[in-house]
Amino acid sequence: MKLYDELVARGLIAQVTNEEEIREMIDNGKATFYIGFDCTADSLTAGHFMALTLMKRLQMAGNKPIALIGGGTTMIGDPSGRTDMRKMLTKEDIDHNAACFKRQMERFIEFGEGKAQMVNNADWLLNLNYVDLLREVGACFSVNNMLRAECYKQRMEKGLSFLEFNYMIMQSYDFYYLFQHYNCNMQFGGNDQWSNMLGGTELIRKKLGKDAHCMTITLLTDSQGNKMGKTAGNAVWLDPNKTSPFEFYQYWRNVADADVMKCIRMLTFLPLEQISEMDTWKDTRINEAKRILAFELTKLVHGEEEAQKAEAAAKALFAGGGDDANMPTTEISADKLTDGRIGVLNLMVACGLASSNKEARRLVEQGGVFVNDEKVPAASYAVTEDMLRDGVKIRKGKKAFHKAVLA
Repeated sequence: MKLYDELVARGLIAQVTNEEEIREMIDNGKATFYIGFDCTADSLTAGHFMALTLMKRLQMAGNKPIALIGGGTTMIGDPSGRTDMRKMLTKEDIDHNAACFKRQMERFIEFGEGKAQMVNNADWLLNLNYVDLLREVGACFSVNNMLRAECYKQRMEKGLSFLEFNYMIMQSYDFYYLFQHYNCNMQFGGNDQWSNMLGGTELIRKKLGKDAHCMTITLLTDSQGNKMGKTAGNAVWLDPNKTSPFEFYQYWRNVADADVMKCIRMLTFLPLEQISEMDTWKDTRINEAKRILAFELTKLVHGEEEAQKAEAAAKALFAGGGDDANMPTTEISADKLTDGRIGVLNLMVACGLASSNKEARRLVEQGGVFVNDEKVPAASYAVTEDMLRDGVKIRKGKKAFHKAVLA
């Protein structure tokens, strides 16, 4: 099976322009393509997984990836999928986040001469003259068509700022610029970006002629993909200092039964033949599929050694064992204690198991919090200094484990 057909078989492709040309270019390693990443945090999340693995697949087939860091577009903020305006970051914050992204991408993509490139759209967007941009690009966009785009529709009731309204033009200009200066002939993005991305294709054709060979592909991220990267309101980061390998493993180990095979097909590099055989698994074997998914993705992000540690720790914990060496751990300083004790609500917040004392109280009252395998009887329960010195194992629900130790 050739690459394009494999991408389709894995359920990755949502919408495309000129499919036959795209198929020919991808299958023969002729595509120079870009995917954009706005720098809204100092780490990529599990939600970026589909894009990163896609770049790896295409590069392995001889195509050339361009990782576009949105140093310029991040200063505006993408309104897609948002009900309110994104937080505005400083240029210093954006530069720092971009550097963090590059370190993480290097685990997936091979950068270097004749290989993948990383570029930052701040290099061209921040130098644009506003009047020149309006004359060169603004005339190519219909406001009526822009307002019909899905990325703007959901914001019209609450109000769409003029700042955000410009995002489509900026993103379109990226493809136009990359096409001219980097021989970039293809763009990939999430399905929610279809309107923005078509703007880039149309801009190139209006400025450079209808025969300009530029193509757009969106990935099927409107189902499981949009859920990736968040669990219980918290982001699942690729940075091990923000989400430990054990927590990362547990996130994928706990995906819904209905989503596990979809994730394996889209995100792992297991052969399709093996995945098709796994598709027949039922009942208890679904847990084996979840274990395979968790191990394969943890190995991709954190390396095989960390994946093995996370798997061993999970097996020991769920078998009732005491091996907590690889469990995520928080050190509690003595100044957090009052009379040699810390309340369980404060402890849960300190360990990131609850976002507030109110949420922690609700979890305790529902009977879902355990300390050293004993159910916490009341919200007034406290952990002593001696317990922390020995290490306290906290469990939220059936599958979220954490350890607290005295600093």
